Amino acid sequence: MWFVVLVALAFGFLAGIVFSVYKSGPAPAPVSQQAVPQQSQIPAVDAQTSQTILALEKEVIAHPDNVEAWTQLGNYYFDSNNFGKAIEAYNKSLTLNPNNADVLTDLGVMYRRNANPKDAIAAFDRAIAVNPEHPTARFNRGIVQLYDLKDRDGAIKTWEELVKLHPDAKAPNGQPVTEIITTVKEQQ
Repeated sequence: MWFVVLVALAFGFLAGIVFSVYKSGPAPAPVSQQAVPQQSQIPAVDAQTSQTILALEKEVIAHPDNVEAWTQLGNYYFDSNNFGKAIEAYNKSLTLNPNNADVLTDLGVMYRRNANPKDAIAAFDRAIAVNPEHPTARFNRGIVQLYDLKDRDGAIKTWEELVKLHPDAKAPNGQPVTEIITTVKEQQ
C-alpha cells in the first residue's frame, strides 16, 4: 500500500511539473547567475530542458539525499526563471550541504527575482560567511541593496569591500566595479 501511495505522489508531482512547464508561456530571459536590475523575455523552456528537469525530479524523488541532483535541479529552474522551484531545490541542496557559497549565492539571486530582498541579503551574507572572498555574492548583495532596498550607502560600502578583496572585480557586463561605485556616488 505504501508503494502505491508513493508512486501516486511521484506521478502527481511529475504531472504537475510537466503541466506547469508547458503552460508557463513566455519566461524572462536567463542571464548569468548574477542579479541584474532588468530582465527580458524569451520563449518557454525547450523540450530538452524540460526532459532534463523531469529526469532530475525523478532522481531527487528516488534519491532525496543526492545533493548534486538538487543543485542541478535548482540550476535548471534558475535558468528557466522558475524562482519558487529554484528556491525550493536550492534549500534542499543546502540542507544536505549548507556550506556551498555558490548555491547560497544562486539562492540569493532567486530570492531577489522572487521579490524577497531581505532573504536575498541573508543568503548572500551566508555565502560570504562561508567564503569571505566570494565576489559574486558581494556584487549581488550590492545590487539588492541599491535597487531593492534603496540603500545607496550600503551598496557602495559592499562594493568597496569587494574591490578591496578583488581590485579588478567586474559586473556581468564587464564594467569595473570601481566605475559602478563612482557612478553611484555621483548620483546623489
